[in-house]
This record gives sequence, structure tokens and C-alpha cells, in this order.
Amino acid sequence: MERPTRTGGRILVDQLLAQGCERIFTVPGESFLAVLDALHDSPQIETVVCRQEGGAAFMACADGTLTHRPGVAFVTRGPGATNASIGVHVARQDSQAMILFIGDVDRATRDREAFQEVDFAAMFAPLAKWVARIDDAARIPEYVARAYAVAMNGRPGPVVLALPEDMLLDEVAATDRPRVERLAQACDEAAMAQLADLLATAERPVAIVGGAGWDGIAAQDFAAWADRTGVPVAAAFRRQDAIPNACPSYAGNLGYGPNPKLVARIKAADLLLVVGPRLGEATTDGYTLVTPDHPGQRLVHVHPDANELGMTYRTDLAICARMADFAEALSGLDGPPHAGGPEAHAEWQAWSTPAPRDGVAMDLGPCVAAMRDCLPVDTIICNGAGNYSGWWHRYWPYAAPGTQLAPTAGAMGYGVPAAIAAALRHPERQVVALAGDGCFLMNGQELATAVQHDAQLLVLVIDNGGYGTIRMHQEREFPGRVSGTRLANPDFAALARAYGCWSETVTRTEDFAPALARAQAERGVRLLHIRTDIEIITAGTTLTAVAAGKR
Repeated sequence: MERPTRTGGRILVDQLLAQGCERIFTVPGESFLAVLDALHDSPQIETVVCRQEGGAAFMACADGTLTHRPGVAFVTRGPGATNASIGVHVARQDSQAMILFIGDVDRATRDREAFQEVDFAAMFAPLAKWVARIDDAARIPEYVARAYAVAMNGRPGPVVLALPEDMLLDEVAATDRPRVERLAQACDEAAMAQLADLLATAERPVAIVGGAGWDGIAAQDFAAWADRTGVPVAAAFRRQDAIPNACPSYAGNLGYGPNPKLVARIKAADLLLVVGPRLGEATTDGYTLVTPDHPGQRLVHVHPDANELGMTYRTDLAICARMADFAEALSGLDGPPHAGGPEAHAEWQAWSTPAPRDGVAMDLGPCVAAMRDCLPVDTIICNGAGNYSGWWHRYWPYAAPGTQLAPTAGAMGYGVPAAIAAALRHPERQVVALAGDGCFLMNGQELATAVQHDAQLLVLVIDNGGYGTIRMHQEREFPGRVSGTRLANPDFAALARAYGCWSETVTRTEDFAPALARAQAERGVRLLHIRTDIEIITAGTTLTAVAAGKR
């Protein structure tokens, strides 16, 4: 029986439907008009029209984090692809599944440096898990199914598929592929027996969680084990939502500006149980808190990708498993109870309780406390890069996986697009975008996207008139010689109103809580422009102290 023919664009959209894709993020381009035409007849997939490809890619990355399936973005060749590359880089370093489809030059003009032509295999090879070009429309189902499998399994990450413009117009017969699921990765029984022996003999064990593949089931199982055994649990950099922070053994987060008592506890540990993180530069303070050879410490490393195990760190026991599979197996292990967990949790509670700072007009610590008092515990907090985020990293309690969207790659401009993706994915939940003044203006144009798609979210723009993180480093290395870090900013509240948002400006700590209440009474996108003094550079120090060598 002869199979019906479809255009390549129609076949591609049909594969997205088969994989359960409900939403794509795009800046349209003439190179993939056939896909846009097929989406016109596919209301099951919402097309979120963005204002810059970097924002679209960030949204896809965040959406993949929340769904545990690849977020999907479509951009055009050349400028579209280069703009979107930042999202691919973040998805790679953050171990998040996404697929970037790029409309490309037609097949007959390749290798002539045609209009906007780029060698995508060369460009994205260091950034993506897999890069390919689909030259035969009949093979689109094969490529898309493989893209989903590669993006989700092992260490999750980004896949890039180039789509020649003329290929998408070909009418061919193609066989659809079924939905691809993440593979189960059960733990080796012998390895778990070894782990049980290590835990039984350890006097000062500490777990470090985060990284790839955490979900609600893994979080609950691991938190229950930590509660039962009393093993302290630290979160990797910007992965504080790996387990509920209410867990009685939760000890706080590593990364920039961690609790000194937690740092001391990690250094004193005789056994490190690392579940999920790659132990990257930020989590380990430049590979010094936990060194690659970690003398005097045993290290158990659990990761879903065998290539990550033993790559940087000497590993006493390597376990290749998904987080949910490992947490389930771990729940069956018992060992001697430890007092470290409750002690570490008490230290974290003290560290994460804001205290007012004298003589500060706008003190962000009490602002976070006000948010803790009135926002739901499952609020999704989204931020980009900058010192402003440190107040929330220190003082905000994260409830469960998917409540913290923050780039471990340290990319500015991530918070607003991530919050839009979260608000569209979970319209019933509170979503907060955090952005510094420099961070906000890298993707603030996506407020137009949020308004167009009726997103419900709160945006906090922390405005200190400078690139604060770089200014801090500058004062430490070259005190008093300010260069290239000052910013002259617009009226962010007025700018928000121009986009159709509700907004207010807040300049005093005591005015924040009432302004937050007024914002919560409104619908749509609400923006609070919070003006701060750059001298108050972090939750724990000032620029003057940094310049004087006091951190």
C-alpha cells in the first residue's frame, strides 16, 4: 500500500507531536517557513514568538529543566543561530535537555558561503552533545527520535539539527517514530554493597547533590534517607532545589559565598557522596574545596553518564545511574546514625536568616524575608548572573526540584526568559524573575513576549548602576581604579509600563513589602524596580571592605 507524502516541514512537526512536544520557542525566519506553515495546522503545539534568539534558546533550556524532556527552539541560519548559541552553551554546562532546530541554506548552495551560511557542525561541536544536518526529508523521524534520545539520556544536554530550506519543502513518504523515553539506569548491586560498607565506616560523611536528572521522586527518596541517617546534604552551585531545603539534614549550598561552617564541614569530611554534580569549578571553588585527588577523603561519585565518572576526580567508587534509580536503591541502605545532619541544618538556618544591616537604605536581606512571608513555598525563582542573585541563594528556601532556574554557566540575561518559560509551563504557580540592571538589559525585550502570551510573573530588577560582580573583582584586584563597570540606566519602571506591565520603583527597605503586596494584587507581568547602592555589593560585605582586602 502506497504511503501518503508530506512536506518535510509537516513531517518534522508530526515528529514533535509524537514526542509530546507542547510548546516551541522561536524567532521566525524565512529558512523554515515550511515548519511555521505546518505549525499553523497543529494547535497542540503552542508557538511562543520571542524577540531575540538568545531569549528563545534560554526559554527552551528552562522548559526542558521543568519537563525533563527537551525544550525546543527554532531559529534561522547565521545571525539566528549565533544569537541562540548562548542557550546551547548554558544547556551544555547545566546538563539540561534541549533541541535547537536551525533553518539552513538550501542544499544546492552549500559550501559557497551563501547568504548567512555557517558550518554548524564546526560551530556547535564544542557546545552540543550532537550536531547534524537533515538532508533527506524521509529521515526526519529518525533524526528527531535520535535527538530526543541523545538529549535526555546519560548526561542531559543540547542537540542541534540543521534543516536545509529546500529539504523542508520536499514531499516524501516517511515512517513516524514512537515517543522516546529516558532510559532506566538501575544501580549495580555490588556497587551499592560497597557504598553500604563505606557509609558504615565513615565518621564524617557529607553528601553533595545537584547536577543532572533530579526530579521529585529522587528528591523525596534522597531526603528521606538523609533524614533517617543524619548525613548532611549540601547542594551544588545553583542546584539548591535538588532536595527540599526543609529536609532536617539539608546543610546549604556551595558555590560563591557559601556558609564558612559548611566549607569547614566539607573539608573535614572523610567520605564525600557526590550524587549528580560534575564537581565543576564553581561548586568546588576552583577545584580547591574538593581537590581532584582529595587526600584523606574517600569519594563516591554517582552520575548518569559514565564519561563523567573519573574524568576529573579520582573516584573511590563510581556508580553510573539516574538520580531516581540511585535514590531508590539508597533508600534500602541503613547505617549508623550521624549527628552531623541536624547540626548542619541548624547552621544553615542561622546562615539563611536575614539580619538587617545598619545605615543601608535598601537592604535586600529583609526584602527576601518579606517574600518568604507572603509567597508560596513552591514559588519558582529564576535568575541570571550577578551578585544580586546571592541574596536569594543565601536566604531563599527552595522547596523541590524545578523551583530554582539559574544558570550554572553564569550567563547573564537568563532570568527573564526562564521565568517566561516557567510561567507558561506552570500558570497556576508563582514565578519570580530576578535580574540585575546589566542582566535585565540583555534580554529585557522578552517582556514583550511575556505580555503577548499573557504570562503571569513578577520581575525584580536590582539596579545598582553597574556591573556589580566585575566591579567587586576589580576592587579586589585593582582597588580604586574603576574602569568599564559603570552603567547609566533607563527608568526601568517606565520601560516596563511601555511594554504593558504594571510597575513601581522602590528605594527603601521599608517600602518593599507594601510594593510587593500591591504587585501581587495585579495580574500579568509586574515589575519592581529596586534601586540599591553598589557599595553593598553582597549579603556579607561591601566594596570598601573588598578593596581593603576584607571579604
